[in-house]
Formats: sequence, C-alpha cells, structure tokens
Amino acid sequence: MNANPTVKLQPGTPAPEFTLPDAEGKPVSLADYRGKNVIVYFYPQAATPGCTTEACDFRDNLASLQGSGYEVLGISPDAPEALAHFTGDFALTFPLLADEDHAVALAYGAWGEKLVHGEVTEGLVRSTVVLDTEGKVKLAQYQVKAQGHVAALKEELGV
Repeated sequence: MNANPTVKLQPGTPAPEFTLPDAEGKPVSLADYRGKNVIVYFYPQAATPGCTTEACDFRDNLASLQGSGYEVLGISPDAPEALAHFTGDFALTFPLLADEDHAVALAYGAWGEKLVHGEVTEGLVRSTVVLDTEGKVKLAQYQVKAQGHVAALKEELGV
C-alpha cells in the first residue's frame, strides 16, 4: 500500500488548482469557477449503485444548491466516454470530470486506503470539498456515504 498517507485538505487553505476533461473531452478548470462557491465531490466509479445514488441526489438538488450560490463538479477516475454515458443515462445536469491518473483526487486527499468488501484496497475515497468564492476550502469531508450525503451537506451549508 501507499507509504505516504494522503493529506486531507483543511478549511481555510487554498484548494489545489486543476484542469480536467469533462464528459465531452472539453477542459474544465477550477479557475473557471473563481468568484463562485463550488462543491467538488469525488466518487469511485460512474454508474455503480452508490455513485448513481449520489449523482442523482446532486442532480435533484442542483436548483436549490445553485439558488444558494453553489456550483457542483463531480470527479472520478473514469474516462470521458464513461462519464458521457453516465451523464446521458441519468440526465445529469452538472459537469463530471475525468481524473484518470487520479492526480487531482490525490491532491485533494480523496485517494488512499479504503475498505471494500472487507478488504483494504487503494483507490478513490468518496469525498466532498466545498470551496469559497476565492478558491479556499470551506469544508472537507472524507469517507462520506452516498445515501443521504447531499441532504446532510445542504444542512451543514444552510441551504
């Protein structure tokens, strides 16, 4: 396993910058969202049950989140083609970004050891990082559960 434990982001610190391809292969940069609050959520794999639950939850709550000034970006290690299918199959209405080498997940503390079916593996840890309008971390949550996460996040953010 990884000899260097993943460093989790802390509130008040600047978020690592990134540019990743979206489902259509177009580059999306965090800098594009400067001046906006951004919810960056990391999920392990498109179209799996938990990731579908979480993505549809964000989709169904997008209007209230955006109405309160929050944009949503989903990031996974999937290829853009897989993200395109996921977006189309579930009518997802926010950008999904491909972090195929998991460099962004690593920078955000969302890559590391996790328990899957009773075994410790290394991979993407379901995580959510909320950034303020200046690109600083407002909230960082790791090892979140897909079910009910968006509702709990909205409550914490006062949305």
